[in-house]
Amino acid sequence: MGTMSRGVVFVHSTPAALCPHIEWGMGAVLGTPVHLAWSQQPAERGTLRAEYSWVGPAGTSAPLASALRSCQRVRFEVTEDASAADQGQRYAFTPELGIFHATTGPHGDIQVSEHRLRTAMNTAQASGITLPEALAELLGEPWDAELEVFRFAGEDTPVRWLHRVG
Repeated sequence: MGTMSRGVVFVHSTPAALCPHIEWGMGAVLGTPVHLAWSQQPAERGTLRAEYSWVGPAGTSAPLASALRSCQRVRFEVTEDASAADQGQRYAFTPELGIFHATTGPHGDIQVSEHRLRTAMNTAQASGITLPEALAELLGEPWDAELEVFRFAGEDTPVRWLHRVG
């Protein structure tokens, strides 16, 4: 068996009709049935939210994001923790912006390669946007801005306690 990894799927908002499809898609990727604890999403009337901690082979975040993306009307984030053998991953999706992907370090910070920085500089120059605008896109700031209101924990959202480190 290869390197194992872990991460979290945050379904920030979805119509109720898509909930079974989301659970089925995640279960197909993880190889086990997935049943999410859905709660109301106060930021968008008529939608639900859930989160799920997963464990699987390194690289599982990509097929999870792909399975969720196929639902189109869902807003989500998928994270995969960095390990000694592999960098972490972060995917974010909104119907308006599409998919965002970044490699993350051991503390969750986005890692940007020299190639991606050079591409951002060239894109800024060629398209007439400023370098800070190109870098903001590279860091996923438009996705963070759109998802922030959905990340807020409502009164009926379960509290997730962080484990003590050290």
